[in-house]
Amino acid sequence: MTMLNSIGWVATAVFASSYFFRRPATLRKIQAGAALLWVAYGFLIGAMPVVVANVIVAVAAVYSTFAAQRGTRSSELESEAVAARVADSDS
Repeated sequence: MTMLNSIGWVATAVFASSYFFRRPATLRKIQAGAALLWVAYGFLIGAMPVVVANVIVAVAAVYSTFAAQRGTRSSELESEAVAARVADSDS
């Protein structure tokens, strides 16, 4: 097996393994890493459709990971604010 084929097979294994992770953020991070491996593979074999498709996947995975983290933090802050207002109204 050539080094080039190895990159493709590792990318496939990493992407497939992402589905075994239960936490969505972990799944997206693993998929982003696999997509970057596919980008490298696509460049090496001169397949721009592979490169473009996986750049899109990597960007979407990274963006959705940060958006989810930001949303979780916003929800936590909102919950704390509501709890503070309830506590103030009880006193």
